[in-house]
Amino acid sequence: MAQTLVIDGLKRRTLPINLRQSGNSDAQMLISARIRKSPWWHLSKAAGCWAYTTYNHMYHPRAYIKPEDGGLFAEYKYLTEHVSMWDVAVERQIQIKGPDAADFVNMLITRDVTGVPTMQARYVILCNQYGGVINDPVLLRVADDEFWFSISDSDLLLWAQGVNVSGKFNVDIREIDVSPVQIQGPKSVLLMEKMFGSHIREIPYYHLIHDTLNGHAVTISRTGFSAEVGFEIYLHGAMFHADDVWPHILEQGEEFNLGVIAPSHVRRLEAGILSYGQDMDIENNPFEVRLGWQVDLDKGDFIGKEELAKIKEEGVKQRLVGLKVGGEPITWYNEDFYLVKDRDSGDDVGYVTSAFWSPNVESNIALAVMPRSHWNRGTQVKVQLPKDGIVDAEVVRVPFFDPTKERPKSAL
Repeated sequence: MAQTLVIDGLKRRTLPINLRQSGNSDAQMLISARIRKSPWWHLSKAAGCWAYTTYNHMYHPRAYIKPEDGGLFAEYKYLTEHVSMWDVAVERQIQIKGPDAADFVNMLITRDVTGVPTMQARYVILCNQYGGVINDPVLLRVADDEFWFSISDSDLLLWAQGVNVSGKFNVDIREIDVSPVQIQGPKSVLLMEKMFGSHIREIPYYHLIHDTLNGHAVTISRTGFSAEVGFEIYLHGAMFHADDVWPHILEQGEEFNLGVIAPSHVRRLEAGILSYGQDMDIENNPFEVRLGWQVDLDKGDFIGKEELAKIKEEGVKQRLVGLKVGGEPITWYNEDFYLVKDRDSGDDVGYVTSAFWSPNVESNIALAVMPRSHWNRGTQVKVQLPKDGIVDAEVVRVPFFDPTKERPKSAL
């Protein structure tokens, strides 16, 4: 039977989204030298990781606790009730260093960082000349003349080096041997205070400090992919020192019930945090994926500015919206972009990019690409799930929980 690959009402892409509902083949992932192992790979494996994906050409842990022992929802409890540690070396660090570092970074990103002080961070996006989102990293200003892009899943290093191939900007652009672990959850501050001292409590949201951990240099940011209170520890010389740091954190965290878990797909979805390559890619502009607030058309020149101004003026045909979805609880990563159907006609009108059961909302929730006719809150639609078939769904607010991010930015 023919399957929908193009949906009327959504924009035509150069490379169509694969909307075949092909399911999970249960294929085993080949572990090879072509995909990089993180400095923490063997340690995450020893901690029980049993499922990986690839991200930034690296193996990325996606599950530790077996389904029969509670699975990803047991991991969610470590994050929301105790403290968790994640291997996130896949956030490869791209260093921009030199006299023109600030000017070059400002050319790459869509918001103005001219006034960002040293030792602060920002969530940013980079667009190409067509207004397509290339990457949505966290930008860390670690020195007056040095920035790190802690990147999402695309080759920002190649893009940045290509933009400056003429050498117009006096900067050095490299990937550096710095790999983060995330320490996330309500007890994260207790663990961090034990390891580093009481000054940890003074780090404001999205600020940084340099410190040492078990004798090795680290940079610490009060950031995370969880929407819970949390920190990231960036280990310098990670390939050499990972074995000294990971076990040390585990030992220090025992009294706080520290659990090694995968980055929580459940919690990031509740918070409306986007996953590059899944919820957006290079053919999406910021206005389609709820990132229009990142585009500062009043700043000086930057890549994509002219096209983004046109897109903003003309408006967009589609938008990423939130759905509350019926059916049995979704307890594993969606293997396809599930089809969304008009409630009355049954025609395909959109597709789900991410979906999971939310303990906070007590329902399945999802992000979905929808046409203008179906993106208002309260709109009733249907979603085709692989096990339950066609179920009811409703367009709702995003973020689904804690919309003003009071949890992660609360005082410590």
